[in-house]
Amino acid sequence: MRWFAIPKMAISLPLAVLAALTLIGINEAAYNRSTRANASIATAQQTRGAINTLLQYTLDAETGQRGYLLTGDTRYLKPYDIAIANISTVLDDLSRFYELDKAKQADFTALSGNVSRKLGEMDVTVRLRKQANEDALKLVLTTDVGKEQMDAIRLQSRKLIDASTRDMELSQAEITRSLQLSRLGIAAIALAALMAFYMYLRQTSALARAGQREQDSLMRERDMLEQQVRERTASLAELATHLQMAREDERGHLARELHDELGALLTAAKLDVARLKSRLGVESADVVQRLQHLTETLNSVIALKRRIIEDLRPSSLTHLGLVASLEILAREFSERSGIEIVTNLEDVELDESHQLTVFRLVQESLTNVGKYAQARRVEIRLQNLDNHIELDVKDDGQGFDVLLTRPATHGLAGMRHRVEAAGGRLSVVSAKGEGARISAVLPRSPQLAQAASDHTPVHT
Repeated sequence: MRWFAIPKMAISLPLAVLAALTLIGINEAAYNRSTRANASIATAQQTRGAINTLLQYTLDAETGQRGYLLTGDTRYLKPYDIAIANISTVLDDLSRFYELDKAKQADFTALSGNVSRKLGEMDVTVRLRKQANEDALKLVLTTDVGKEQMDAIRLQSRKLIDASTRDMELSQAEITRSLQLSRLGIAAIALAALMAFYMYLRQTSALARAGQREQDSLMRERDMLEQQVRERTASLAELATHLQMAREDERGHLARELHDELGALLTAAKLDVARLKSRLGVESADVVQRLQHLTETLNSVIALKRRIIEDLRPSSLTHLGLVASLEILAREFSERSGIEIVTNLEDVELDESHQLTVFRLVQESLTNVGKYAQARRVEIRLQNLDNHIELDVKDDGQGFDVLLTRPATHGLAGMRHRVEAAGGRLSVVSAKGEGARISAVLPRSPQLAQAASDHTPVHT
């Protein structure tokens, strides 16, 4: 899917750039054309205004001339003189407007000539009136020269105004075409943008689907790996539990073999030594001394056998119970190591496997204290609660960093597995120079918990 996405991106990106450049070009062309059209319209409007102003000044001059000729009142000459002066200015402006327009320059030249002749005709009549030359004045007035010139001025002005109107219409049409071109360009670009956006959506959707499929595949692989890890972990836990049980069974078997077979052999040997000693009497002091040494050796071996058996499978746990076994274990450890042991043990109701778990946990904890802790005092507390029991083994030794300690160090992994296999929870709290505390919570068996709740007195 990604291989298909690359050509699409190679097409969509140049297409987007081309669309943007096209839109910019269309807008720029429309702007330039509209600007030129607006300038042409403004020029045409100014030209029309100037021509109308020229006509107005010409009419004002003719009106002032006629009033002066009829009345002889010089007051009529003031608007006449103003109109004559302004006509020259307007003609100069029109000359600048038409100097670049060769097509209309001839019409403007004709208009300018007619205006000049009209002004000359009016100037002659005014001078004749000032000179009181009535005959010449009447002769000029009776002719149609002024009317013909005024008609020519109107005709030329109308032609130039119509030409300006056509220029304005053409400019407006140009603006309309520019607007239409912009509309078409914007519509085309919008369509191209929609197509590009559609392609982008399709590409994004395809990439999203591919990513989702990849994510689903990864999740399936992860779930499969997690399932395999759980299965392997469960298998290893079952194997560890089996090995632990096999180890305890082997210890029990070995303890029984040592107790039954080796115990019987040592007892028989001790009896034989006693029988030999009684028969020899005191005749051979050296033989008696050696028999005495042999008896003491046999006693030491029997004591060692007892300790080995107790380590392998504490008989006190079966015959005396958990609390007594822990007391014996603590006392013997204190005698061997010289470490003060303080016990606070409550009677607990646990089945045989849970009692063995508690005993092994205390035994392993004391072994670790003797090997690594360099402690002076150890506290062992066993508390019996409603549905579970709590065990704490706390020392005042050098401690260790729990986070930096390897999982198998000090037998913690075996202790944790033994407790968790029994359905409990083990926690280790320690720090450098602050000793260590090992706590375990073990559930009581349902039958024992029910029996304890049935015998709990009810207070009223």
